[in-house]
Amino acid sequence: MPDMLVKLYELPDSSAVYKALEEKGIRIIRPMTPNKYKVHDFVVKHFHEGWANEIDTAFTRFPVSCFIAYDTNSKEILGFAGYDCTYKAYFGPTGVDEAKRGLGIGKALLLRCMEALRDEGYGYAIIGSAGPVDFYNKCVGATVIEGSVPGIYANLI
Repeated sequence: MPDMLVKLYELPDSSAVYKALEEKGIRIIRPMTPNKYKVHDFVVKHFHEGWANEIDTAFTRFPVSCFIAYDTNSKEILGFAGYDCTYKAYFGPTGVDEAKRGLGIGKALLLRCMEALRDEGYGYAIIGSAGPVDFYNKCVGATVIEGSVPGIYANLI
């Protein structure tokens, strides 16, 4: 899967995306460090330990470099997204509970991370090993970085 480049200075307005989720009882927040174990457990349960290890790094940063989506009634985590976890200016890992996909949660998490990267002074972001290329292109105008396969994970053991 190729890496993708995002121009953070050309991000779309995301207010309608967040408002639509709020109307469904879903909020996007930057979790506090006391919630680290809940985020870690969610990632392990719905994805895998490797991503959980990456997202753990987000909690060593200030501000915490991840966001979660949660149900405002049940307080259940529905999805997560991180940035600056494995490399600077890299987005990911990210994932949404399979039962909650299609509600716009993934898009909102992506946008919120891109806004945070921009607000922290980055001009560009890299989506590492981008799976859904068309999704990232549609949501944030991401373009494929030619020659980026296998990318930063080439020497993963």
